[in-house]
Amino acid sequence: MRIVIAVLAILSVSACASPPVNRNSAAPLETVSSVDLDRYLGRWYEIARLENGFEKNCEGVTADYSMREYGLIEVLNTCREGAPDGKARAARGRARVVDAATRSKLEVSFFGPFWGDYWIIDLTGEYSRSIVGEPSGRYLWILSRTPAISEDSRLEALGKLQALGYETSALYFTRQPPSPDDPPAE
Repeated sequence: MRIVIAVLAILSVSACASPPVNRNSAAPLETVSSVDLDRYLGRWYEIARLENGFEKNCEGVTADYSMREYGLIEVLNTCREGAPDGKARAARGRARVVDAATRSKLEVSFFGPFWGDYWIIDLTGEYSRSIVGEPSGRYLWILSRTPAISEDSRLEALGKLQALGYETSALYFTRQPPSPDDPPAE
C-alpha cells in the first residue's frame, strides 16, 4: 500500500509540473487599464502560445466566452488534434473577474477549486487582438477575432511582448483552418 501511495504522490507532483519561465523582466507584469467584458465576450482564435502540457498537439484552437449567472464567464476552449481540421477536443470551464476596477485580471478554472491567472496584458481598441498572460511568465497567448492576423499586427504584438521581457522565440504559432474569405491556393 505504501508503494501505491508513493507512486500516486509522484504522479501527482509530476502532473503539476509547469512549463519554463519565458519572461526576463524584474518589472511586474502590467495589464491593460480597462476591459469592457461585453465587448470581450465571444470567439477568439489562438494565433500563438507559449507551449504548455494541456495544449499538446493542438491546432485550430479557439476560445469562446459568454456570461453565466452570478457574474461568472463561461469558457469553452476547443483544440483540433494534430491539424486545423483534426478531431475536436473541448474543455469547458469558468472565469471570474478578480480586479473589478479594470476587469483586466481574471482567473480561470477548468476543474474543481483550482484557479489560474488570466491577465489581459494587451488589447487593441477595436477588440480585434488580445494578449493574455500571467505573472510568472510561463503561460501566454496571442488571440484574435479572426483565424489569421496581418503581418503588421503580428509584429506589433511581438514588439509589445519583447518590451515586456518575453522570449518571443519560444512562441508557437498555431495553425488555423483557412478563413472562407481567404483567396484559394494556386
